[in-house]
Amino acid sequence: MTAPTSSSAPVDPTSTDAWGSLEAHNLELNGSLREWFDTDPQRADRFSFDAADLRVDLSKNLVTAETVELLQQLAREVGVQERRDAMFAGTHINTTEDRAVLHTALRRPADATPTLEVDGQSIDEDVQETLQRVYDFADSVRSGEWTGMTGKRIETVVNIGIGGSDLGPVMIYEALMSLAQDGLEARFISNIDPTDAYATTKDLDPETTLVIVASKTFTTQETLTNARLVREWLLTGLRENAGLTVEQEKEAVARHFVAVSTALDKVEAFGIDPKNTFGFWDWVGGRYSVDSAIGTVLATVLGPDVFEELLAGFHAMDEHFRTAPAEQNVPLLMGLLNVWNVNFLEAETHAVLPYSQYLHRFPAYLQQLTMESNGKSVRWDGSLATTETGEVFWGEPGTNGQHAFYQLIHQGTRVVPADFIAFATPNHALVDGEQDVHELFLANFFAQTKALAFGKTADEVRAEGTEGALVAAREFSGDRPTTSIMAPKLTASVLGQLIALYEHITFVQGVVWGINSFDQWGVELGKQLAKDLAGAVAGDDAAITGEDSSTAALIRYYREHREG
Repeated sequence: MTAPTSSSAPVDPTSTDAWGSLEAHNLELNGSLREWFDTDPQRADRFSFDAADLRVDLSKNLVTAETVELLQQLAREVGVQERRDAMFAGTHINTTEDRAVLHTALRRPADATPTLEVDGQSIDEDVQETLQRVYDFADSVRSGEWTGMTGKRIETVVNIGIGGSDLGPVMIYEALMSLAQDGLEARFISNIDPTDAYATTKDLDPETTLVIVASKTFTTQETLTNARLVREWLLTGLRENAGLTVEQEKEAVARHFVAVSTALDKVEAFGIDPKNTFGFWDWVGGRYSVDSAIGTVLATVLGPDVFEELLAGFHAMDEHFRTAPAEQNVPLLMGLLNVWNVNFLEAETHAVLPYSQYLHRFPAYLQQLTMESNGKSVRWDGSLATTETGEVFWGEPGTNGQHAFYQLIHQGTRVVPADFIAFATPNHALVDGEQDVHELFLANFFAQTKALAFGKTADEVRAEGTEGALVAAREFSGDRPTTSIMAPKLTASVLGQLIALYEHITFVQGVVWGINSFDQWGVELGKQLAKDLAGAVAGDDAAITGEDSSTAALIRYYREHREG
């Protein structure tokens, strides 16, 4: 079968030779992980791969060499490589919005060759110019040159955004917060629940607080509402604590607020100096934007050098995905494994289990990346999807999850593929008596994937002295698929590699399913309805008239029980 071009209609994966072969292979597949490891001493070596600094072990997945060969055939027949190359080249593969998809350009080195031009624009020049402006701003805050209205150094940078303007910066800050400059911290506000803005600012000093408002269009309801709340909090505090006059308010907003946006007129109307606004481009989707100016809060608090290291990690994984042969290409292999798990093993969810407390927000970050990208039932030509698409991503850091939901993963009736992530060297080495606590921690990491793969037989349970009905309760079936990802240490570069790895995994799945992973129309309906309902919630009886009985009753309940 001839591979499609990047601009052609998606190939129906179920029509390919590979899909039929995979269905037959799935029915014929026999044995277990125990048997496969026993009969193939080289299995772990053959299914383990290096990608930049990551070591990825796929051997505990429910696949054989034949499975992987057929999945790679599927990738060829649906044109994964062609569409990958089109993405890197700047072809408009975001079909519903007629846009290029160039988040990979955000982390190209300044001296990358050949230069990248798309739609008559020098992408490299645009990216490097914006990065330099972000770094200059960050240096001015870190050095103390940029001060608040009363001349005090900035001690807290509050980032106001939502979705891609929040999840990425929060996750990376939490992961790398030990690298923050002394005396400088970041905080984040995203939820329109007023509790978020209140709790985040209640113990801050307005005189030493700088606010970044991140909204490309500067119209996002949650972000702008929170920005106005924080602006009022800051001005009130400066009036009470520093004697701010009405005449000084405009200057105070300009000194304490900057923006990440392309809507300079709206930014200026808010009171932010357009010169202190950092933009990005329509070829950057929100969930792919943390390495753009959306990362200004990170460059400021962690420093430009750390941000550069993060970008280098992204780029290292980009290059691996772009150039590694298919049989060693980790994002390609993991994306195809996810297709296998979803479409052939009928898995509906996917757990991500980082054995690093610093990565406690990584699963939440991946929820947006994967589910907003591939939660689609229509293909990029407008036709209905012919397969199940998407996965429900979820997870918590180990070992917390072991005492919460691992029971279901081990002995439940559902197949839950799981990615385990760990690091050889801890960020903070501590001992409990003579016990190296990181070694104890990683013993749990190794034990969990072993237990999920190989389980415990009834005979093994009986050998421990258990008899009768209790045997079945203590038996573990095994054959629960897992992937193990390890790296020497959690650094900015390694974190960039991990993020880019999952970006490209998501891309591969989207191409196989024939969907556009770079739009998010499903986000829009609820936002529009919320605007339409605002009058009814505020007390306009006429606005309730046309609502369905459930919505109308819920609004009336709210109005009857609201205090204050």
